[in-house]
Amino acid sequence: MKILVLGAGRMGHGAVYDLIYNSPDVANVTVADFHFEKAVKIAEKIGSEKVSAKQIDCADYEAVVELMRGHDSVISCVNYWYNVSLSKAALETKANFCDLGGNNYVVDEQLALDAEAKNAGINIIPDCGLAPGMVSVLAMHGANRFDEIEEIHIRVGGLPQEPKTLLQYQLVFSVEGLINEYIEVARVIRDGKITEVESMTELESLEFDDFPPLEAFQTSGGTSTLPDTFLGKIKELDYKTIRYAGHCKKFKTMIDLGLCSSEEIVADFVKIKPRKVLGELLIKHLPADEPDYVLVRLEFVGKKDGEAKRLRYDIVDKQDEATGLSAMMRTTAFPASIIAQMMARSEVNTRGATPQEKAINAEKFVAELDRRNIKIRESWLEI
Repeated sequence: MKILVLGAGRMGHGAVYDLIYNSPDVANVTVADFHFEKAVKIAEKIGSEKVSAKQIDCADYEAVVELMRGHDSVISCVNYWYNVSLSKAALETKANFCDLGGNNYVVDEQLALDAEAKNAGINIIPDCGLAPGMVSVLAMHGANRFDEIEEIHIRVGGLPQEPKTLLQYQLVFSVEGLINEYIEVARVIRDGKITEVESMTELESLEFDDFPPLEAFQTSGGTSTLPDTFLGKIKELDYKTIRYAGHCKKFKTMIDLGLCSSEEIVADFVKIKPRKVLGELLIKHLPADEPDYVLVRLEFVGKKDGEAKRLRYDIVDKQDEATGLSAMMRTTAFPASIIAQMMARSEVNTRGATPQEKAINAEKFVAELDRRNIKIRESWLEI
């Protein structure tokens, strides 16, 4: 199969690595970026004749269509605001398409292309990174273990192995995506109904073995399509982001001061958007690309064999010293690569523009994670 990776950043690098070194069915990979030299750098670093580098402006629809032709699947690792036009280009070229998501409204527009995608005989699957993405498929995997599912609680975080700033955080993906998660509302299921909750609220403590104190709080986007998928089938569903204890209060102070606002203000006769300034300062002062962890916890409550049961899935992933791939790259880019290949091999439950938890065979997906040494520790707990 032939796969196109759009975007030559951290996640694009991770996707190309997985396609070349973990995926025997992949014959050719094209990596493309607006900055051609970035695509070339990844191709050189991967060091395989199967990889070719291209220049692309994702805002140039006709150029994107031409580049997509001949590829079995496309993985978008570029900013979320391109994903609707990229999905339409996939329809035109009949190439399967998945992306790393980033915005619920964009996802809604993509899923509205369902009938067209079915007619084209392809899949369009948004939000295929870590969270949403991998955890969405794991949510379905865990729910399927029960005869009746009542609650699903998802906790996910990317953490530096050695926190160095007051925020105890490092940038592991787009700063725009980070700010969106912290300021937009979160969609959850409460008492069997979909409702919205303010981000950076409902703070809780949690523990992972051998880690210092941790906290988790509401953030947007992590549930993605899960509330719609499980509506009418479950009483409680939520998603919270994991950080080292104290992070939420510090960042919430900046939000309360208006530093995440996109409303222009005038300073020294110059119009500026506080959010843009904050984003640049975070990029300047927070570390990036240092050794990291990704922590994932899903807890399920339901009935099995007539008894009330609680099931926990834990994942602790860390930077791979041998390859240099960060835990965030592994747990974000590898799932997208797995899904791209499953689409190309027709190993999907249905065609169309569909949420991953509906389209992806959860058992096969988990087996592929395990093959990449992304291990799930399973525990049945007392209620």
